[in-house]
Amino acid sequence: QVQLVESGGGSVQAGGSLKLSCAFSQSTNTYYMAWFRQAPGKEREGVAAIRTGFAATYYGGSVEGRFTISHSSTKNTLYLQMNSLKPEDTGMYYCAADTEGLDGGHPLGTTFVYHLWGQGTQVTVSS
Repeated sequence: QVQLVESGGGSVQAGGSLKLSCAFSQSTNTYYMAWFRQAPGKEREGVAAIRTGFAATYYGGSVEGRFTISHSSTKNTLYLQMNSLKPEDTGMYYCAADTEGLDGGHPLGTTFVYHLWGQGTQVTVSS
């Protein structure tokens, strides 16, 4: 059983930066990896996704230009660099991985299936 563990969350003032990490407990075959977030009382939102082994990345409209997703195969770790943070970025951030490669559609869409999920790390941005 592969486990995903997020870290790097915390509290920061608007305009600040944070870098989140998602460590895989062991190597596993993945097709897409992604970050999602959820604020209290709101639906889960796709933040960023990356096609494993390729340069293709995908971003939600509210974070494009401020966030950057990356992956290190040697460290078995997924990252999310967050700059120019805003109060509306506050929420629980989860990393996820598609290990089947059989799902279609946009990797941040509601119909895209991810098979592995982390427990989440809290990000709080104060105004």
